[in-house]
Amino acid sequence: MAETIERVTIGSRGSELALWQAGWVQKALQQRFSHLDIPIQIIKTKGDKVLDSPLSKIGDKGLFTREIELALLSGDIDIAVHSLKDLPTELPRGLTIGATCEREDVRDVFIPHPKNPIRTLLDQPKGSRIATGSLRRKCQLLHVRSDFQIIDIRGNLTTRLKKLEESDWAGMMLARAGVVRLGWEDRVGETLDSEKILPAVGQGALGIEIREEDKRVADIVAALHHTPTAQAALAERAMLRALEGGCQIPIGAYARIETGRYGERTLKMDGVVGSLDGKSVIRGKIQGMPENAEAMGTQLAETLLHSGADRILRDIRAVDTKQTVSDIES
Repeated sequence: MAETIERVTIGSRGSELALWQAGWVQKALQQRFSHLDIPIQIIKTKGDKVLDSPLSKIGDKGLFTREIELALLSGDIDIAVHSLKDLPTELPRGLTIGATCEREDVRDVFIPHPKNPIRTLLDQPKGSRIATGSLRRKCQLLHVRSDFQIIDIRGNLTTRLKKLEESDWAGMMLARAGVVRLGWEDRVGETLDSEKILPAVGQGALGIEIREEDKRVADIVAALHHTPTAQAALAERAMLRALEGGCQIPIGAYARIETGRYGERTLKMDGVVGSLDGKSVIRGKIQGMPENAEAMGTQLAETLLHSGADRILRDIRAVDTKQTVSDIES
């Protein structure tokens, strides 16, 4: 008797990296479930359409996910594959993260201009122009090299690399995970220490979003779930949620699970909140049992707030409010 073919549709953004990620999930599921037909449906998000403004100026709640989530809720797709760092900490009612896939390298990289012989970031000449679309990277970099000029850059990785080649910039900062996934590792000048330049919350991990009550799909995607990554991401996302942060605020976090000599597992986590100019940076650390990941993330957020992050966040939000009023009045 012929095996019944089931369809499970993946929703994805249309960038080269997003399609690589969706294709990876597609292939991984097909290897485990031969009876599945798994097409990929491309969906454009607001973040893909608005490319002439910095991320910090156009809002971040669902910037790269909202349209995909609407398709998921309507039943047009069954699975949404996201870079976990793009997924808001508060999901729409009826949706949940069905699986968190094993994390790629969390670190950032420096990609020098092809004609720049200096491969390392902090060895660039005084006043060098460094491109990044991330306030988190900008803050942490200016904290150690206030002389750098930061160039805001948007677009997918292919677009950014082309802009770099056509520019007079010294180089550009990107997430290593995306660069590796697209096979551009030879362009990397330096991989940056994750404790000096803390990554974004969830960086390097894929989140598979599904409908909360869809047990059929939940059972399928569970095959790709990686518990250590999920626990680390849970801690990071809890910290971000407690800080009420997003693209407009420089926040970094890195949680990881380390195994001791006798097999004991410890979740260690670093967090950072900084001012937009990099002059004020508040860092904190915590460690404990992986089973307490969410509570640890919240606790680290409280520690950062008590250490001065509350003032930084107040100042940034006050500036954002003034700019919004100015935009409305102009």
